[in-house]
Amino acid sequence: MRIRDLHELPKFRDGLSYLYLEHGRIEQAQKAIEFFSQEGRTMIPAASLALLLLGPGTSITHEAIKTLADNGVVVVWVGEEGVRYYAHGSGETRKGHRLLRQAELVSIPDKRMEIVRRMYAYRFDEQLDPSLTLQQIRGMEGARVRKVYGRASQEYGVTWHGRFYDRTHWHITDPINRALSAANACLNGVCHSAILAAGYAPGLGFIHTGKHLSFVYDIADLYKMDLTVPLAFKLTAESTEKLETRVRHACRDLFYEQKLLGAIINDIDDLLQLAAEIDVEGGDADNYDGDAAMPSGLWSPDDSYGTQTPGGVNYGGDHS
Repeated sequence: MRIRDLHELPKFRDGLSYLYLEHGRIEQAQKAIEFFSQEGRTMIPAASLALLLLGPGTSITHEAIKTLADNGVVVVWVGEEGVRYYAHGSGETRKGHRLLRQAELVSIPDKRMEIVRRMYAYRFDEQLDPSLTLQQIRGMEGARVRKVYGRASQEYGVTWHGRFYDRTHWHITDPINRALSAANACLNGVCHSAILAAGYAPGLGFIHTGKHLSFVYDIADLYKMDLTVPLAFKLTAESTEKLETRVRHACRDLFYEQKLLGAIINDIDDLLQLAAEIDVEGGDADNYDGDAAMPSGLWSPDDSYGTQTPGGVNYGGDHS
């Protein structure tokens, strides 16, 4: 999908996938940010970064946050090793057409079921028999996942007793489950960042529901079996020393090599069949990304995207 608006995601698709920092201070430095820690100081080019994960012991200045926001960097506050999510800053785009489309599809049961089936078909990389029930599809998905885990265990010689970990007793979990959790946390972070940057809502899930990250889980599940599972088994087979750190670094390199950030946005747009609707807004909406404080348009029954009447104009004709 080509980018139709130069303001829309100008750096995100080509940026470094993410950076995780902990135990240090982040300050603004020229057009970049600088990280201060016991190991010294490191300059970080904000324009080439897509996602910044802030772990325990980090502090960041107001100017640094402003610089990151100006460069479209999503900032997420996470727990140790990045395995827990706490909060996030805003994404890059200020347009609402993707959010409106997502809300429409998730709110109408028939349309939602179409997206659910499409998401499962994406995982299987084949068309699904229309006569299959959702329960049957989920049974097939469970069998596929078990097969992938079993095949990875056999290929890399890593003992596998099933997916289990306890976040309250992280270090008693076996190495392969720690590696999988660390890898999946990285994948969730990148998917979360792409969702925010594109203007979707992370809480409006189709398969998953009821949590503020439901859509993140939907999208991350599209890639786990092909990316994070083989990587986690491979690194665990090589060594269990500094496993989570090695997994994080390897995920960063793999996601960048696979150009995952751009692929995620394209895949979501395709799943929600949004490609034909990218240009629907027009008018003042074209300037939303250039001026985040610009009021939005006013809704009309004839235009569900709210662009017929400019924002900030009341029915009396006076400018507010």
